[in-house]
Amino acid sequence: MNRLAQAAALLLAVVLLASCGAAAPAAPAGHEGHGGHATTSTPAAAPLRAGERFVSLTMAEPYTPGPPNGGTDDYRCFLIDPKLASQVFLTGAQFQPQNVDLVHHAIFFRLGPEQAAQARKLDAEAPGQGWTCFGDSGIDEASWVAHWAPGTNETLINPKYGYQLPSGSQLVMQVHYNLLGVDGKPGTDRSGIRLRVTDQTLTPLETAQFPAPVELPCTPKESGPLCDREEAVKDVSKRFGREIEQQSAELAQFCGPVEPGPTQHCDLPVQGPAVVHATAGHMHLLGRAIKMELNPGTPKARTILDVPDYDFDDQSLRVLPEPVQLEKGDVVRVTCTHDAGLRAQLPQLQKLPPRYVVWGDGTSDEMCLGLAIISAT
Repeated sequence: MNRLAQAAALLLAVVLLASCGAAAPAAPAGHEGHGGHATTSTPAAAPLRAGERFVSLTMAEPYTPGPPNGGTDDYRCFLIDPKLASQVFLTGAQFQPQNVDLVHHAIFFRLGPEQAAQARKLDAEAPGQGWTCFGDSGIDEASWVAHWAPGTNETLINPKYGYQLPSGSQLVMQVHYNLLGVDGKPGTDRSGIRLRVTDQTLTPLETAQFPAPVELPCTPKESGPLCDREEAVKDVSKRFGREIEQQSAELAQFCGPVEPGPTQHCDLPVQGPAVVHATAGHMHLLGRAIKMELNPGTPKARTILDVPDYDFDDQSLRVLPEPVQLEKGDVVRVTCTHDAGLRAQLPQLQKLPPRYVVWGDGTSDEMCLGLAIISAT
Protein backbone atom coordinates (compact mmCIF):
# COMPACT_ATOMS: atom_id res chain seq x y z
CA MET A 1 0.00 0.00 0.00
CA ASN A 2 1.00 3.68 -0.10
CA ARG A 3 3.69 5.43 1.98
CA LEU A 4 3.15 7.15 5.32
CA ALA A 5 4.00 10.54 3.87
CA GLN A 6 0.87 10.44 1.75
CA ALA A 7 -1.34 9.55 4.68
CA ALA A 8 0.28 12.14 6.93
CA ALA A 9 -0.21 14.98 4.50
CA LEU A 10 -3.90 15.29 5.54
CA LEU A 11 -3.16 13.45 8.39
CA LEU A 12 -5.16 11.37 6.88
CA ALA A 13 -5.51 12.40 4.19
CA VAL A 14 -7.37 11.74 1.26
CA VAL A 15 -5.83 9.44 -1.19
CA LEU A 16 -8.37 8.28 -3.71
CA LEU A 17 -9.42 4.66 -3.51
CA ALA A 18 -12.36 3.30 -5.44
CA SER A 19 -12.35 -0.06 -3.85
CA CYS A 20 -15.74 -0.69 -5.22
CA GLY A 21 -16.73 -4.21 -4.16
CA ALA A 22 -19.74 -6.01 -2.57
CA ALA A 23 -19.70 -6.34 1.16
CA ALA A 24 -19.11 -9.92 2.26
CA PRO A 25 -19.85 -11.68 5.53
CA ALA A 26 -17.36 -11.33 8.34
CA ALA A 27 -14.30 -13.55 8.02
CA PRO A 28 -14.57 -16.94 9.70
CA ALA A 29 -12.45 -17.74 12.73
CA GLY A 30 -9.12 -19.39 12.06
CA HIS A 31 -6.65 -18.96 9.22
CA GLU A 32 -7.11 -22.09 7.15
CA GLY A 33 -7.65 -20.03 4.00
CA HIS A 34 -4.83 -17.61 4.77
CA GLY A 35 -3.13 -18.25 1.46
CA GLY A 36 -1.91 -14.90 0.25
CA HIS A 37 -3.17 -15.40 -3.30
CA ALA A 38 -6.54 -14.93 -4.94
CA THR A 39 -8.73 -17.98 -4.39
CA THR A 40 -11.99 -17.23 -6.18
CA SER A 41 -13.15 -16.38 -9.69
CA THR A 42 -14.52 -12.98 -10.68
CA PRO A 43 -18.15 -12.71 -9.52
CA ALA A 44 -20.94 -11.81 -11.90
CA ALA A 45 -21.63 -8.10 -12.20
CA ALA A 46 -24.59 -6.52 -10.48
CA PRO A 47 -27.04 -4.95 -12.96
CA LEU A 48 -26.18 -1.51 -14.28
CA ARG A 49 -28.04 1.33 -12.61
CA ALA A 50 -29.54 4.31 -14.45
CA GLY A 51 -26.90 6.11 -16.52
CA GLU A 52 -24.11 3.58 -15.89
CA ARG A 53 -22.06 1.60 -18.38
CA PHE A 54 -19.12 -0.80 -18.18
CA VAL A 55 -15.61 -0.09 -19.48
CA SER A 56 -13.30 -3.12 -19.54
CA LEU A 57 -9.52 -2.69 -19.64
CA THR A 58 -6.62 -5.12 -19.65
CA MET A 59 -2.84 -5.17 -19.80
CA ALA A 60 -1.41 -4.68 -23.28
CA GLU A 61 0.40 -8.03 -23.16
CA PRO A 62 1.19 -10.82 -20.68
CA TYR A 63 3.80 -10.11 -18.02
CA THR A 64 6.20 -12.58 -16.41
CA PRO A 65 6.91 -11.58 -12.77
CA GLY A 66 10.54 -11.25 -11.74
CA PRO A 67 11.09 -10.05 -8.17
CA PRO A 68 14.12 -7.75 -7.82
CA ASN A 69 16.74 -7.56 -5.06
CA GLY A 70 16.62 -11.25 -4.18
CA GLY A 71 13.06 -11.03 -2.88
CA THR A 72 9.86 -12.92 -3.67
CA ASP A 73 7.65 -9.85 -4.28
CA ASP A 74 7.34 -8.02 -7.59
CA TYR A 75 5.43 -4.71 -7.64
CA ARG A 76 4.87 -3.83 -11.30
CA CYS A 77 3.07 -0.83 -12.76
CA PHE A 78 1.37 -0.81 -16.16
CA LEU A 79 -0.05 2.24 -17.99
CA ILE A 80 -3.64 1.72 -19.18
CA ASP A 81 -5.67 4.15 -21.28
CA PRO A 82 -9.48 4.12 -20.77
CA LYS A 83 -9.78 6.57 -23.72
CA LEU A 84 -12.09 9.00 -21.96
CA ALA A 85 -13.29 11.68 -24.39
CA SER A 86 -15.23 13.38 -21.61
CA GLN A 87 -15.38 13.35 -17.83
CA VAL A 88 -16.95 10.35 -16.11
CA PHE A 89 -17.44 9.26 -12.51
CA LEU A 90 -16.38 5.83 -11.35
CA THR A 91 -19.18 4.18 -9.34
CA GLY A 92 -17.83 0.63 -9.15
CA ALA A 93 -14.82 -1.46 -10.10
CA GLN A 94 -14.04 -5.16 -10.32
CA PHE A 95 -10.43 -6.22 -10.75
CA GLN A 96 -10.04 -9.40 -12.79
CA PRO A 97 -6.84 -11.27 -11.84
CA GLN A 98 -5.82 -13.57 -14.68
CA ASN A 99 -3.20 -15.61 -12.77
CA VAL A 100 -4.71 -16.16 -9.33
CA ASP A 101 -1.65 -18.08 -8.13
CA LEU A 102 0.49 -14.93 -8.29
CA VAL A 103 -1.63 -11.86 -7.66
CA HIS A 104 -1.46 -10.50 -4.08
CA HIS A 105 -3.24 -7.18 -4.66
CA ALA A 106 -3.77 -4.47 -7.28
CA ILE A 107 -4.16 -0.68 -7.06
CA PHE A 108 -5.27 1.72 -9.79
CA PHE A 109 -4.03 5.33 -9.92
CA ARG A 110 -5.51 8.17 -11.98
CA LEU A 111 -3.12 10.28 -14.07
CA GLY A 112 -3.54 13.63 -15.81
CA PRO A 113 -1.78 14.36 -19.16
CA GLU A 114 1.51 15.55 -17.60
CA GLN A 115 1.57 12.61 -15.21
CA ALA A 116 0.85 10.23 -18.11
CA ALA A 117 3.93 11.59 -19.91
CA GLN A 118 6.00 10.83 -16.80
CA ALA A 119 4.56 7.30 -16.72
CA ARG A 120 5.39 6.73 -20.39
CA LYS A 121 8.97 7.82 -19.70
CA LEU A 122 9.26 5.37 -16.79
CA ASP A 123 7.82 2.62 -18.96
CA ALA A 124 10.22 3.33 -21.83
CA GLU A 125 13.27 3.38 -19.54
CA ALA A 126 12.42 0.10 -17.75
CA PRO A 127 13.17 -3.24 -19.43
CA GLY A 128 10.09 -5.22 -20.44
CA GLN A 129 6.50 -4.18 -19.92
CA GLY A 130 5.80 -1.63 -17.16
CA TRP A 131 8.14 -0.54 -14.37
CA THR A 132 9.01 -1.52 -10.78
CA CYS A 133 6.93 0.49 -8.29
CA PHE A 134 7.16 -0.51 -4.63
CA GLY A 135 4.81 1.42 -2.35
CA ASP A 136 3.00 3.52 -4.94
CA SER A 137 2.83 4.27 -8.67
CA GLY A 138 6.14 6.12 -8.88
CA ILE A 139 4.24 9.11 -10.35
CA ASP A 140 4.04 12.36 -8.39
CA GLU A 141 0.60 13.06 -6.89
CA ALA A 142 -1.12 10.20 -8.71
CA SER A 143 -4.60 9.64 -7.23
CA TRP A 144 -5.57 6.18 -6.02
CA VAL A 145 -8.95 5.42 -7.61
CA ALA A 146 -9.45 1.66 -7.32
CA HIS A 147 -7.99 -1.34 -5.54
CA TRP A 148 -8.42 -5.05 -5.10
CA ALA A 149 -7.25 -7.53 -2.46
CA PRO A 150 -8.53 -11.06 -1.83
CA GLY A 151 -12.18 -10.99 -0.85
CA THR A 152 -12.72 -7.49 -2.30
CA ASN A 153 -15.45 -7.58 -4.92
CA GLU A 154 -17.54 -4.82 -6.43
CA THR A 155 -19.41 -2.83 -3.80
CA LEU A 156 -22.10 -0.37 -4.82
CA ILE A 157 -22.85 2.44 -2.42
CA ASN A 158 -25.34 5.27 -2.91
CA PRO A 159 -25.32 6.12 -6.66
CA LYS A 160 -24.99 9.85 -6.01
CA TYR A 161 -21.31 9.29 -5.13
CA GLY A 162 -18.39 8.36 -7.39
CA TYR A 163 -14.70 8.86 -8.20
CA GLN A 164 -14.00 11.65 -10.67
CA LEU A 165 -12.14 10.73 -13.89
CA PRO A 166 -11.67 13.87 -16.03
CA SER A 167 -11.43 13.74 -19.81
CA GLY A 168 -8.13 12.25 -20.96
CA SER A 169 -7.40 10.53 -17.66
CA GLN A 170 -5.18 7.48 -17.83
CA LEU A 171 -4.65 4.79 -15.25
CA VAL A 172 -1.65 3.08 -13.73
CA MET A 173 -2.36 -0.50 -12.70
CA GLN A 174 0.02 -1.55 -9.91
CA VAL A 175 0.02 -5.32 -9.39
CA HIS A 176 1.79 -6.96 -6.45
CA TYR A 177 2.94 -10.42 -7.54
CA ASN A 178 3.74 -12.81 -4.68
CA LEU A 179 6.04 -15.69 -5.60
CA LEU A 180 6.27 -17.28 -2.15
CA GLY A 181 5.55 -20.97 -2.52
CA VAL A 182 5.67 -20.87 -6.33
CA ASP A 183 7.83 -23.73 -7.63
CA GLY A 184 9.58 -23.44 -10.97
CA LYS A 185 8.65 -20.81 -13.52
CA PRO A 186 5.86 -18.51 -12.29
CA GLY A 187 4.06 -18.24 -15.62
CA THR A 188 2.56 -15.03 -16.96
CA ASP A 189 -0.27 -12.72 -15.98
CA ARG A 190 -2.58 -10.50 -18.04
CA SER A 191 -5.03 -9.08 -15.53
CA GLY A 192 -7.68 -6.46 -16.20
CA ILE A 193 -10.44 -4.42 -14.61
CA ARG A 194 -14.11 -3.76 -15.28
CA LEU A 195 -15.04 -0.15 -14.51
CA ARG A 196 -18.60 0.99 -13.86
CA VAL A 197 -18.87 4.62 -14.98
CA THR A 198 -21.49 7.30 -15.55
CA ASP A 199 -21.55 10.63 -17.39
CA GLN A 200 -23.63 12.13 -14.57
CA THR A 201 -21.96 14.63 -12.22
CA LEU A 202 -21.73 13.05 -8.77
CA THR A 203 -20.42 13.95 -5.32
CA PRO A 204 -16.73 12.96 -5.32
CA LEU A 205 -15.49 10.13 -3.12
CA GLU A 206 -12.01 9.84 -1.68
CA THR A 207 -10.26 7.52 0.77
CA ALA A 208 -8.44 8.32 3.97
CA GLN A 209 -5.62 6.00 5.01
CA PHE A 210 -5.02 5.28 8.70
CA PRO A 211 -1.68 3.51 9.28
CA ALA A 212 -0.27 2.15 12.53
CA PRO A 213 3.18 0.68 13.31
CA VAL A 214 4.14 -2.98 13.16
CA GLU A 215 6.73 -4.10 15.74
CA LEU A 216 6.39 -7.89 16.02
CA PRO A 217 9.28 -9.81 17.64
CA CYS A 218 10.08 -13.46 17.00
CA THR A 219 8.32 -15.97 19.25
CA PRO A 220 10.26 -17.45 22.20
CA LYS A 221 10.62 -20.66 20.15
CA GLU A 222 12.32 -18.86 17.25
CA SER A 223 15.85 -17.62 16.79
CA GLY A 224 18.12 -16.41 14.01
CA PRO A 225 19.90 -13.32 12.69
CA LEU A 226 16.68 -11.66 11.47
CA CYS A 227 15.13 -11.86 14.94
CA ASP A 228 17.31 -8.83 15.65
CA ARG A 229 15.26 -5.74 14.73
CA GLU A 230 18.19 -3.87 13.20
CA GLU A 231 19.04 -6.79 10.91
CA ALA A 232 15.38 -7.24 9.96
CA VAL A 233 15.09 -3.56 9.00
CA LYS A 234 18.25 -3.84 6.88
CA ASP A 235 16.69 -6.82 5.08
CA VAL A 236 13.45 -4.93 4.35
CA SER A 237 15.44 -1.93 3.09
CA LYS A 238 17.50 -4.17 0.81
CA ARG A 239 14.38 -5.59 -0.80
CA PHE A 240 12.28 -2.41 -1.07
CA GLY A 241 14.56 0.60 -0.62
CA ARG A 242 15.43 3.02 2.18
CA GLU A 243 12.01 4.70 2.03
CA ILE A 244 10.40 1.69 3.71
CA GLU A 245 12.92 1.98 6.58
CA GLN A 246 12.10 5.66 6.96
CA GLN A 247 8.41 4.85 7.03
CA SER A 248 8.81 2.47 9.98
CA ALA A 249 10.76 5.13 11.87
CA GLU A 250 8.19 7.85 11.10
CA LEU A 251 5.28 5.65 12.18
CA ALA A 252 7.00 4.78 15.45
CA GLN A 253 7.78 8.44 16.10
CA PHE A 254 4.32 9.75 15.28
CA CYS A 255 2.32 6.98 16.97
CA GLY A 256 4.70 6.32 19.84
CA PRO A 257 5.83 5.45 22.30
CA VAL A 258 5.86 2.01 20.67
CA GLU A 259 6.75 -1.13 22.60
CA PRO A 260 7.51 -4.33 20.67
CA GLY A 261 4.57 -6.71 20.77
CA PRO A 262 1.66 -8.23 18.85
CA THR A 263 -0.76 -5.29 19.21
CA GLN A 264 -0.07 -1.74 18.08
CA HIS A 265 -2.28 1.28 17.50
CA CYS A 266 -2.12 4.85 16.29
CA ASP A 267 -4.38 7.85 17.03
CA LEU A 268 -4.76 10.03 13.95
CA PRO A 269 -6.43 13.47 14.06
CA VAL A 270 -9.02 14.41 11.46
CA GLN A 271 -8.11 17.65 9.69
CA GLY A 272 -11.54 18.61 8.35
CA PRO A 273 -15.18 17.53 8.10
CA ALA A 274 -15.98 14.42 6.09
CA VAL A 275 -18.56 11.65 5.86
CA VAL A 276 -17.47 7.99 6.07
CA HIS A 277 -19.41 5.58 3.86
CA ALA A 278 -17.38 2.37 4.09
CA THR A 279 -14.26 0.98 5.74
CA ALA A 280 -11.75 -1.81 5.22
CA GLY A 281 -8.59 -3.12 6.87
CA HIS A 282 -5.36 -4.40 5.36
CA MET A 283 -2.75 -6.64 6.94
CA HIS A 284 -0.74 -9.56 5.58
CA LEU A 285 -0.52 -13.24 6.56
CA LEU A 286 0.27 -12.73 10.26
CA GLY A 287 -2.75 -10.51 10.87
CA ARG A 288 -5.20 -11.58 13.58
CA ALA A 289 -7.48 -8.57 14.16
CA ILE A 290 -7.98 -4.98 13.04
CA LYS A 291 -10.26 -2.27 14.44
CA MET A 292 -10.99 1.38 13.64
CA GLU A 293 -12.52 3.55 16.37
CA LEU A 294 -13.73 7.12 16.32
CA ASN A 295 -12.93 9.25 19.38
CA PRO A 296 -12.06 6.32 21.68
CA GLY A 297 -12.38 6.96 25.41
CA THR A 298 -14.82 9.82 24.98
CA PRO A 299 -18.64 10.05 25.15
CA LYS A 300 -18.64 10.23 21.34
CA ALA A 301 -16.74 6.94 20.95
CA ARG A 302 -17.92 4.50 18.31
CA THR A 303 -16.45 1.63 16.28
CA ILE A 304 -16.46 1.99 12.50
CA LEU A 305 -14.60 -1.23 11.66
CA ASP A 306 -14.14 -4.37 13.75
CA VAL A 307 -12.60 -7.52 12.24
CA PRO A 308 -11.79 -9.73 15.27
CA ASP A 309 -10.84 -12.77 13.15
CA TYR A 310 -8.89 -11.31 10.26
CA ASP A 311 -8.41 -13.50 7.19
CA PHE A 312 -6.14 -12.28 4.40
CA ASP A 313 -8.44 -13.96 1.89
CA ASP A 314 -11.43 -11.89 3.03
CA GLN A 315 -10.52 -8.21 2.84
CA SER A 316 -13.97 -7.12 1.80
CA LEU A 317 -15.13 -3.54 2.03
CA ARG A 318 -17.64 -3.01 4.84
CA VAL A 319 -20.37 -0.49 3.97
CA LEU A 320 -21.57 1.27 7.12
CA PRO A 321 -25.28 0.87 7.96
CA GLU A 322 -25.47 4.67 8.09
CA PRO A 323 -22.80 7.19 7.01
CA VAL A 324 -20.71 8.55 9.90
CA GLN A 325 -19.84 12.25 10.18
CA LEU A 326 -16.27 13.24 11.00
CA GLU A 327 -15.41 16.70 12.30
CA LYS A 328 -12.12 18.56 12.54
CA GLY A 329 -10.48 17.57 15.81
CA ASP A 330 -11.97 14.07 15.89
CA VAL A 331 -9.53 11.20 16.35
CA VAL A 332 -9.50 7.91 14.48
CA ARG A 333 -7.65 5.07 16.19
CA VAL A 334 -6.55 2.05 14.17
CA THR A 335 -5.45 -1.03 16.15
CA CYS A 336 -3.90 -4.20 14.72
CA THR A 337 -2.95 -7.50 16.30
CA HIS A 338 -0.44 -9.76 14.56
CA ASP A 339 0.60 -13.28 15.52
CA ALA A 340 4.18 -14.42 14.85
CA GLY A 341 3.10 -17.95 15.78
CA LEU A 342 1.20 -18.18 12.48
CA ARG A 343 4.55 -18.30 10.70
CA ALA A 344 4.92 -21.96 11.72
CA GLN A 345 1.41 -22.81 10.49
CA LEU A 346 1.27 -21.20 7.05
CA PRO A 347 2.87 -23.10 4.15
CA GLN A 348 4.09 -19.92 2.46
CA LEU A 349 6.04 -18.85 5.55
CA GLN A 350 7.16 -22.13 7.14
CA LYS A 351 10.40 -22.38 5.15
CA LEU A 352 11.44 -18.77 5.68
CA PRO A 353 13.88 -17.80 8.44
CA PRO A 354 12.11 -16.27 11.44
CA ARG A 355 12.26 -12.49 11.62
CA TYR A 356 11.36 -9.47 13.68
CA VAL A 357 8.50 -8.13 11.56
CA VAL A 358 8.20 -4.43 10.73
CA TRP A 359 6.13 -2.53 8.17
CA GLY A 360 7.14 -3.78 4.72
CA ASP A 361 5.82 -4.31 1.20
CA GLY A 362 6.45 -8.05 1.08
CA THR A 363 3.99 -10.83 1.75
CA SER A 364 6.32 -12.08 4.51
CA ASP A 365 6.40 -8.57 6.02
CA GLU A 366 3.39 -6.85 7.58
CA MET A 367 1.17 -3.78 7.42
CA CYS A 368 -1.53 -2.24 9.60
CA LEU A 369 -3.75 -0.01 7.50
CA GLY A 370 -7.31 1.15 7.99
CA LEU A 371 -9.15 2.59 5.00
CA ALA A 372 -12.22 4.81 4.98
CA ILE A 373 -14.13 5.78 1.85
CA ILE A 374 -15.30 9.34 2.43
CA SER A 375 -17.00 12.33 0.84
CA ALA A 376 -17.02 15.99 1.79
CA THR A 377 -20.79 15.87 2.40
